[in-house]
Amino acid sequence: MTYPSVSKGGRGYPPLLAELHDPPARLFLRGGSMDVMALPAVAVVGARSCSSYGAQVAREVARELSAAGAVVVSGLARGIDGEAHRGALAAGGLTVAVLGCGIDRDYPRAHAELARRIAESGLIVSEYPPGVEPSPWRFPARNRIVAGLARATVVVEARERSGALITADFALELGREVFAVPGEITSALSAGTNDLIRQGATPLLSAGDVLDALGLERAPPAPPPDLSPEGQAVLACLSSGALTLDEIVRATRVGSAEAAVALTELELAGLAVHADGLYRRTTGGRDPPAVAG
Repeated sequence: MTYPSVSKGGRGYPPLLAELHDPPARLFLRGGSMDVMALPAVAVVGARSCSSYGAQVAREVARELSAAGAVVVSGLARGIDGEAHRGALAAGGLTVAVLGCGIDRDYPRAHAELARRIAESGLIVSEYPPGVEPSPWRFPARNRIVAGLARATVVVEARERSGALITADFALELGREVFAVPGEITSALSAGTNDLIRQGATPLLSAGDVLDALGLERAPPAPPPDLSPEGQAVLACLSSGALTLDEIVRATRVGSAEAAVALTELELAGLAVHADGLYRRTTGGRDPPAVAG
């Protein structure tokens, strides 16, 4: 199969990418065209072995960015990257996946279906021609393209030596905005992001922080759903943080069966998610939460 490509200095080559000190000489494309990159783009990256909280944040931030018209750029990796792509797709938005292997490869293989969905409406790009196998040294090189395509980079979770920090470094070298999601000081998954904040990155409290920095209008909020009294009580309870079912029952004094029904109601409305035995409130309600996988 022949894949189209754009060459540095040629028509369709992204001007932002050309600002790298070593931009790729050629980009191979799968799916759409580089016209996608005419829209403002934001990179959303982070740990492969992310927490359920990190996965939720990546999905929600990407979904809100997409709903506001931004293109979400990431690396198709497991963890935060995959969740960012899924969030953009859930909003019906555009997302771009940058590969660290040949343009004809789906890596990891578990993301073959996700890659197919991205290519249907968005774009997959690689500086490597068909047939090139993934190698560890290709991924830091891939990260420079992720940063180069985007006007801002969001790091959701990152360990001290995470590849996501390489992406942030490239963004900083280009003089672009870098946002980091604050995390628990006792969590290794937050060591990299908290250090970015200490070094001057902007703490990310919502997707609106990115949209405001880039001068993009926020999407109108979804109308609040009609909730049962139990659903309203449980939703208010979840505003204090992630809780188990037993903790919700004790805090709300709603019966266990009624609380379980209320939680199902909130999950279907996209107002709460359940992972690792904990229920968390989401920032939206526009779409039901995406299913990881």
